[in-house]
Amino acid sequence: MQATADSTKMDCVWSNWKSQAIDLLYWRDIKQTGIVFGSFLLLLFSLTQFSVVSVVAYLALAALSATISFRIYKSVLQAVQKTDEGHPFKAYLELEISLSQEQIQKYTDCLQLYVNSTLKELRRLFLVQDLVDSLKFAVLMWLLTYVGALFNGLTLLLMAVVSMFTLPVVYVKHQAQIDQYLGLVRTHINAVVAKIQAKIPGAKRHAE
Repeated sequence: MQATADSTKMDCVWSNWKSQAIDLLYWRDIKQTGIVFGSFLLLLFSLTQFSVVSVVAYLALAALSATISFRIYKSVLQAVQKTDEGHPFKAYLELEISLSQEQIQKYTDCLQLYVNSTLKELRRLFLVQDLVDSLKFAVLMWLLTYVGALFNGLTLLLMAVVSMFTLPVVYVKHQAQIDQYLGLVRTHINAVVAKIQAKIPGAKRHAE
């Protein structure tokens, strides 16, 4: 019963996190999304100028400076006002943040599922179980060689973050036009794949 309750609680937490992520990406709370988006950009721009160790150290120093200053301020204020409100971060210090054995097991099982699925898909592609899929994967890797020559990892990550916070909004505003163009592209790709499959002996036919 306890495991079931923990599982239900974790599902609720995951659903809540997913809902919050969607709200952020669709800018439903402009102020909150702006803070998160700006923080990501600042972090990534910092990583382009400094090493990871330096960025982590600076962030830790900034956080410690803020918390220590606030702690000293509250202590002085309590001394002047002769009050005993206790530690200013007491609520956060008493907050339960540890994971139960069931929660750890659940995360481990999910990770194992994703790893196994990825390994099976890579095996299928590299050992050419489906010739067309392996060719498409090869073309993708070939294109990525050009992407890698033009951009480094941080630049790609920066572009990914910007896309995450801009493309969903653009899609919502222009959904009809985008769906129309995507439909045309998908139809063209399916036609090309069908022609390739027809000319390659033994190529597996995919259902449209």
